[in-house]
Amino acid sequence: MNPYGSMRTHGTGTLRTSHDGDEVVLAGWVDRRRDHGGVVFLDLRDRTGIVQVVADPSAGEALQAAHDVRPEYVVRVRGSVRVRPEGQENPAIDTGEVEVAASSVEVLSVAETVPFPITDDVDPKGRDVAVTAEDVRLHHRYVDLRRPSLNRRVRVRAQTTAIIRQVMEANGFLDIETPILTRSTPEGARDFLVPSRLQPRSFYALPQSPQIFKQLLMVAGFERYYQIARCFRDEDLRADRQPEFTQLDVEASFISEEDLFALCEEMMVAIWEQVLGVQLETPFPRLDFDEAMRRFGSDKPDMRFGMELVDLGEVLSGTEVGVFSGALSSGGSVVAVCLPGGGSLTRKEFDGWVDFAKRRGAKGLAWGVVEEGGGLRSPLSKFMSEDEIAGIIAACGATEGDAIFFGAGETVFTQELMGAVRVALARDNGMIPEGEWRFVWVTDWPLFAWDDERKRWDSTHHPFTAPADPATFADDPGSAKSNAYDLALNGLELGGGSIRIHDRSVQSTVFELLGIDAEEAEERFGFLLRGLSYGAPPHGGIAFGIDRIVMLLTGASSLRDVIPFPKTQSGSDPMTEAPAPVDEAQLTELGLRVLPPPVKG
Repeated sequence: MNPYGSMRTHGTGTLRTSHDGDEVVLAGWVDRRRDHGGVVFLDLRDRTGIVQVVADPSAGEALQAAHDVRPEYVVRVRGSVRVRPEGQENPAIDTGEVEVAASSVEVLSVAETVPFPITDDVDPKGRDVAVTAEDVRLHHRYVDLRRPSLNRRVRVRAQTTAIIRQVMEANGFLDIETPILTRSTPEGARDFLVPSRLQPRSFYALPQSPQIFKQLLMVAGFERYYQIARCFRDEDLRADRQPEFTQLDVEASFISEEDLFALCEEMMVAIWEQVLGVQLETPFPRLDFDEAMRRFGSDKPDMRFGMELVDLGEVLSGTEVGVFSGALSSGGSVVAVCLPGGGSLTRKEFDGWVDFAKRRGAKGLAWGVVEEGGGLRSPLSKFMSEDEIAGIIAACGATEGDAIFFGAGETVFTQELMGAVRVALARDNGMIPEGEWRFVWVTDWPLFAWDDERKRWDSTHHPFTAPADPATFADDPGSAKSNAYDLALNGLELGGGSIRIHDRSVQSTVFELLGIDAEEAEERFGFLLRGLSYGAPPHGGIAFGIDRIVMLLTGASSLRDVIPFPKTQSGSDPMTEAPAPVDEAQLTELGLRVLPPPVKG
């Protein structure tokens, strides 16, 4: 089969000097038209790229036809390939050494004037910046997708999923679909609900994940499952979140964490090599959760630069600085990060970092500058002893002219605060190298986290995650570790997973610790518990966000730029104007009615 269709012989972006003299038939969109009197130049674009078409007086009727077309007309061109005259090459396009001398130009479809230019504007670093308002571009998404940058991202997405399928199939995994209409088992984010016409007053839920189904597929004996799955979460949106998203979902039986790490690394190596031509080194480094928080203040640390966090608890164990002693005496921490050369910051800039911390819920942020002779210029230095100052500078590895920032308070909050300060300082001071890919596994997560507001334990990952020690985890839930793991890249989470609970009694105990009694567990998860009673193999899995992977591969700044038809931050689709009201007849059939909006005041 002709890969370009029967209406043409070649793709516009495939022509090279080796085609010199060949007769070709091309079809595509007119990207630009340049009328030079007796000669018309058309830049013809299709999915493969752009080529220049020339219609001169020798082309006869083709010249007039070329003169009449406008940008975004769809045309078919017959002609011969020829090498461009010396000095007239265009190195900006792959076909820049050749052009097509038209013998005929046929208009297949006319186009109205498009609402915005179909072009990429670039910033000084070569990244595209759309100059048209996003809501306008989303309203005409089918036009916006013709832009080279967006078009390329969708193609990279298709290439990425193809590579994933190759790797998974080669490792014996089966592509199995799980239901889209399922039962609501709310855990964390809100479900999207779908009313049932055949079962009045009952609702389906759109899946946040195929989690339970893929575990039941292990019970069913399929052993190796994967799916490129659509998932849904009814939550507030931001640049890296959409109400519907795509993930690679993986589950396997009779495996260990090491098996899954090796599989995922094989997959990432294949993607980065085939899409970007980048060779990744394996195995990827690993950090347990506690070490990641201690050194980087993040469970998805950016490993492209240093500036690791420093715990000053030992150095300041006897300090008289109230903010530090108060934190330490209450069981909290004092954490520092050193900015090389940060002494050049102005007082106004230091105050800006204090405000940065306050916006994240901190009471403030202390700072100091290392001076000649080992002193520390700081609003707090007069309250510190010489030994404390020397100890701080030594612990931070600071030298003259460096700035040290201090956070104090509850340990996890302070670690996360200083982790955010670390990344922001590095970004603002140009210390994060571009073009580096630093993957890291974060392992040995806490099994539970205490919700002080609701006075109950929550699952750190999800309630189906296996405890590292099934015999003792219930004795001290706050100290229990899990067989959970995340893969992070350059400060972003790519995916996460765990070894699962395959013993019904262990699963029931986890539910109890989460405040789910036996009756509620049966109502919400009875089908899973029954499944675990019929010979469930040891199993585990992982899920990766396809949208986020493609965002990183293409350098996009938002998930909306790698999804063909995305939603806005309000969850709407300007193109189809969804969501939209439905008529009363539809509501009546479903047994629903819409309440009037609440009266204000």
